[in-house]
Parts: sequence; C-alpha cells; structure tokens
Amino acid sequence: MKFANSFMLFVGLCAASCSAFTAAAQQPAQKADLDYQVAAVIYMQKSAEYRALAYQAYNIARLRLDADLDKKNVKRLPKHQRKLPRSIVVDIDETVLDNSPAQAFGIRNGRPFNQKDWYAWGEMRKAKAIPGAVEFLNYAVGKGVKVFYVSNRDEVQKTATIDNLRSVGFADISVDNVLLRASDSNKDERRSVAGDKHRVVMLIGDNLDDFSSAFERRSIADRFAEVEKTRSDLGNRFIMLPNAMYGTWENAVYEYGRLTEAQKAEGRAAALELP
Repeated sequence: MKFANSFMLFVGLCAASCSAFTAAAQQPAQKADLDYQVAAVIYMQKSAEYRALAYQAYNIARLRLDADLDKKNVKRLPKHQRKLPRSIVVDIDETVLDNSPAQAFGIRNGRPFNQKDWYAWGEMRKAKAIPGAVEFLNYAVGKGVKVFYVSNRDEVQKTATIDNLRSVGFADISVDNVLLRASDSNKDERRSVAGDKHRVVMLIGDNLDDFSSAFERRSIADRFAEVEKTRSDLGNRFIMLPNAMYGTWENAVYEYGRLTEAQKAEGRAAALELP
C-alpha cells in the first residue's frame, strides 16, 4: 500500500476514485531515478509562464480561425475547397488534457512510463483541461468547425477519454471524432479522416509528430531541418503547445533505442552542449 498511500497524498484524491491507479501501483516495478523530470513537471503545474504560453497558442489559433472564416479568404481558395466545411485536428495529451499528475506520480515513486499506470490514470478521468483549450475549441464548434481529436492513446481507452473530455467542458465529443490508436502510432490515416469531407484549417499539438509524419523517428538534425522547411506553417497552420515533460524530442536524444534508465541518463548528459 506504500505506492497507493503516497499517490493519494500527492494528488489529494479519495480512495474510491484512485482505486484503479492504486492497483497498478502495487504491481512490482523497477525503481528508477526520474528526478530529471521534476523541473518540467513543476514548470507545467506551477509556472504562470506555462499558462501564458498555452493561452498564447490558443489565442493565435483563434486569430487564424477568424481570418479563415473571413469571406475574402474563401474567395482565395481553390474552387473545390470553397464549399467544404472546416475541420481542426487536435492532439489530446498535453494539448487539451493535462496529465502532469500522472507524470508526478511516476517521479515520486520511481516508476518510468508503463502501460498499466497510464491506463489506470486514464480510467480515473481526472485530467484537467489545458488553459485556453476548451474556450477555443468550443468557439470553433460554435462557428461550424468539426474538431477531430487524434491521439496515440490506445483504443481501449476510448470510453474513459471521451468521458474526461466531456467532463472538462469540451463540446461535440463522440466516438466518431475521438480517433485513438488501434495499432499504428503514425497518425496520417487518422488525420486523413478529418480531411475526407472537410478542409483542415489547422493542426494543434505538443509534438511535431502531431503535424506531420515527416518528423517521426528522425534524428535531431533531421527534425531541426524539417522545422526549417515548415517554419511558415508554425503559428499559422500548425499551432504548438509547450511540453518539456516528454515527447519525441527526448526519444530523438536516445536515437529511438530501447535503453535502461541509466543509459538514458548517459545519453542526456552526452547531448548537452557546453561552452
């Protein structure tokens, strides 16, 4: 019960609501030193700067949507696109839902990311909305825009994910527009659903993979190069949320290898650029 008690103290949740997480926490796991993640989690949870960046991203998104809704913009589109309804493709985790308590639990208990803990956190349906996300996406829905939630959460998490999205106030949430991972983590096929009968106005995410498969499993240098290629889309068609807690940026440091925590620490130290 040590893991269960520490988690309940940490997030202040009642025993009934965290029973699923507790069960996962009681599974034996290798103790890991995850202190390197502490600053990133505290930054997300406690800094006004993080909230400012999130609001800034969604304020920019609204400006871009309003510009797209302008009739003058429609006239500039190719004829076959002018009558298409609009859509927005948005990631879920750390883009519209805040999972930092789950990250904090892992740090406190020395538990690296694992599927059991992740599923248990999802079943709790306790993730809060990222600042600005509900207001902007509901504004978009009110303007007739279809929002597609494209996430690499697993399909088995769909009911809990839909419940969580609805509970924090997102409008128009259904099995049809919450598109989770069935097998492949590549999002291209699911993103294409948003473009089948709609014109995709923008994509919103916290990871470059949320925008294009061109960033997937690429080296640090290649990811930098792809950013240069797409720099005009950033803040226009691509809206980026900050996430220093985890992401493909870290996997690229490890060259996508399956490493021990000690090997990862060595990789991070080696990646530092010194004077």
